[in-house]
Amino acid sequence: MKIRSTLFSAAAVVVLFAAAALSPIALAQENAQPASQVAQFQKIEDQWSTSVAKQDQFTLETILSPSFVGITSTGERTTRDQVVAMLFETGVPRVQEIQQKVDDVRVIEDVAIVDGTYAVRTKLNGVQREEQGVYTHIYQHTHGTWLCVQSQQTAFPPQANEGKKSSKKKSLF
Repeated sequence: MKIRSTLFSAAAVVVLFAAAALSPIALAQENAQPASQVAQFQKIEDQWSTSVAKQDQFTLETILSPSFVGITSTGERTTRDQVVAMLFETGVPRVQEIQQKVDDVRVIEDVAIVDGTYAVRTKLNGVQREEQGVYTHIYQHTHGTWLCVQSQQTAFPPQANEGKKSSKKKSLF
């Protein structure tokens, strides 16, 4: 009985030392992983922004899932087909420049939740409009690639002096 308890104690000590030795390595890997995930999804978000600004239907369709649903900052619900159609629709604001910055990525099995900020400048009938806000994009990893299945945008409230003319030119970027 005493030999059994001694062996058990010795095994527990070995496991404890092994865990202590691996903890710094595991912590370093855990801390490095989110940075690489942020970089990976920043690349996708940059492709998304460029495809919208350049009216690149093909690239946009490789980012958005066929089942994509987006909720705009004005509360409108859009599908992938509607988003693609808006690229070529007349009488709607045309995106001049858009930037999306990934702030956080959480991956749960084959789903990634990406939070970030955006700034977009649009133009319609010669009138430019600028909007900034936050977004959440939900991606699903399928067939070796990440596809966005859900998007939610929330615009920041307009600045108090937004309606006033200013001698300085404002820029979102």
